[in-house]
Amino acid sequence: MRAMVFHKAGEPLRLEDVSRPKPGPKEVLIRVEACGVCRTDLHIADDDLTEAAVPLIPGHEIVGRIEASGSRAEGFGTGQRVGVPWLGSTCRQCRYCREGRENLCDAPVFTGYTRNGGFAEFCVADARYVFRLDEEASPVQLAPLLCAGLIGYRSYRMAGEGGNIGLYGFGAAAHILTQLAVWQGRKVFALTRPGDTDAQEFARSLGAAWAGGSDERPPEELDAAILFASVGSLVPAALKAVRKGGRVVCGGIHMSDIPGFPYADLWGERHILSVANLTRQDGDEFLSLAVEAGLSTRTRSYALEEANQALADMRQGHLQGAAVLVP
Repeated sequence: MRAMVFHKAGEPLRLEDVSRPKPGPKEVLIRVEACGVCRTDLHIADDDLTEAAVPLIPGHEIVGRIEASGSRAEGFGTGQRVGVPWLGSTCRQCRYCREGRENLCDAPVFTGYTRNGGFAEFCVADARYVFRLDEEASPVQLAPLLCAGLIGYRSYRMAGEGGNIGLYGFGAAAHILTQLAVWQGRKVFALTRPGDTDAQEFARSLGAAWAGGSDERPPEELDAAILFASVGSLVPAALKAVRKGGRVVCGGIHMSDIPGFPYADLWGERHILSVANLTRQDGDEFLSLAVEAGLSTRTRSYALEEANQALADMRQGHLQGAAVLVP
């Protein structure tokens, strides 16, 4: 099969012919229909995340159809459409797994990072950690839901029930969550790269009450802010924007260092939280909500061999919405 393979940070992914994987006893073999390109893939390529199992096939927003199943894989039939997320499997034994917090597992496996992912024509996945998906929807439209949507949703839940939500960094996750928040009757304040008027207009078109640069102060006090931009200096800025008791949620797996800030900006029982990975319960809840709320995704499709261009467009901020590879 054809696959885009990561060998070393700073080098482009290589298009290679590799052996089609075979499913283990509890795994399924999936013919990939589409695979989203996530900022985490960019962090791997740029050596911000350094524990990739090289050589590696990246990609963890996978939509595809079951081609074959292992002898002990249950719940799926040949031809059924499924989605494969970042959380590939967990140990199911550590204290976090036993407590129902599998996102914090001590020995997790991550799709497209510690096991091969979906920048390929086929992939294998643990059948216990994949999701059923709409059989009729566009696979390109579905792909961003598998990470930008799922981990974005976990960040959104951790932000609490407040009515005013600030979203710092208006990319794939924020454009999905804006729709959900507006559908739920909340007010969204979108904060983009300074001067990115296209992204600001995009945010307003999705129902954001206000959109401006991340160097600006929202016109109303925020109940919570979610940071999807991996810029640590935005944490102190967001603290200044949230009310007493408000929350600043860091939604990325990687972020640059957070600079020092006055204790007075944290005082008043403000919170700074990080979000780690996702649980299968997050996935079940969000994918159901996505259908109920009629969420849509803005995507740009790339051929499999154009993965490096998709990463470059993301790195340079040239995308509105999400990039998706189509084998």
